[in-house]
Amino acid sequence: MAVYAYKGVDARGKTVKGVRDADSARNLRSALRRDGVLVTEVLEQAEAARKEARNIDLGRLIRRVSVLDVAVATRQLAVLLRSGVPLVESLSALIDQLEQPELKTAFTDTRNQVNEGANLADALKSHPKIFPALYINMVASGEASGTLEEVLARLAEFLDDQARLQSKVRGALAYPVVMAVVVTVILLLMMTVVVPKVTAIFDDFNTALPWYTNVLIWSSDVLGAYWWLLAILGAGAWYGFHYWRATPEGRKKWDLLVLEVPVIGKLLTMVAVSRFSRTLSTLLASGVPVLSAMDITKNVLGNTELMRVVDEAKESVREGEGIAKPLKEAGRFPPIVTHMIAVGERSGQLEEMLEHVADAYDQQVEAQVNAMTSLLEPLLIVVMGGVVASIAFSILMPLMQLNDMIQ
Repeated sequence: MAVYAYKGVDARGKTVKGVRDADSARNLRSALRRDGVLVTEVLEQAEAARKEARNIDLGRLIRRVSVLDVAVATRQLAVLLRSGVPLVESLSALIDQLEQPELKTAFTDTRNQVNEGANLADALKSHPKIFPALYINMVASGEASGTLEEVLARLAEFLDDQARLQSKVRGALAYPVVMAVVVTVILLLMMTVVVPKVTAIFDDFNTALPWYTNVLIWSSDVLGAYWWLLAILGAGAWYGFHYWRATPEGRKKWDLLVLEVPVIGKLLTMVAVSRFSRTLSTLLASGVPVLSAMDITKNVLGNTELMRVVDEAKESVREGEGIAKPLKEAGRFPPIVTHMIAVGERSGQLEEMLEHVADAYDQQVEAQVNAMTSLLEPLLIVVMGGVVASIAFSILMPLMQLNDMIQ
């Protein structure tokens, strides 16, 4: 059976589209017609993907598969398997209730491959953007050990934790970012619209202006006359920075730099420690070999310096030593983390210790982000008030001097 993407109109005249498998496009049209859908377009999945790739679809960016989408689908699949439903039937039942188009397509293709004799993990490899290496390795481990439903439930819980952490960080930072944008827009409007009209009064008087008023007028004139050039220079600088950071040397230097920035570096380290601990704990508890688990865990850190540290720890494990010692010697992981890992290795409870570390650092990240945002809000207000006060002072002082001269 092939997988098709279709578009059509239902009995109420509403446009519908979706993904469905059928023996042929003709059979799909017949099946949809019985469901009350008049088909207007049918394309095989591969052809539909190529066509969609040629078109700019802003809606697709909004509809992209999230970590939470995958977590919900994974938990539903685990429940079906625990209920004794065979894997192919479980995948079919899951597909019928999925609404996210890309995820539905991925699971439909996975179901077809499994139906043809492939392992679930091998079938999932066809969709690396949706199912990362961590997901696939855990599924492979569950299939090999005969505990797929337990592994899927653990994986769903892990994805939920990751989605919850991302949501907390993004939600806490959203307000300061919006405030910063609003403040910037207001100041630009003042400098390009308000200030030129007010300072035009000074042209009628032949008197020397204070240096700060001259600076204000010059800044306003530059912004008003050369805003397009400043925008181009800003875009060029932004592009140049991203191009430099994309190079191996640039990324290495940038990742080292951000870890040394006060407050920000500490926060990024805590997020990385939480990801490292929870990911490694989940993989080890699911039966993934320690070397493979560390190789996968390394890629979720998002910082080349921390990835280098984990690489060194992996080589230490390969040589028969523990994880804690190289992490401690690198000096990038907090001492309490390396100490707890060492205790876990000695007691044979490494997975539990890593889980405790992840829980503790999740709470610290949330507290740190809340503290930062509570400071950023008044700081932005003070900065905006200070800039507005400086502009007002630069305008009012010459006016007061002119008034004294007239009197």
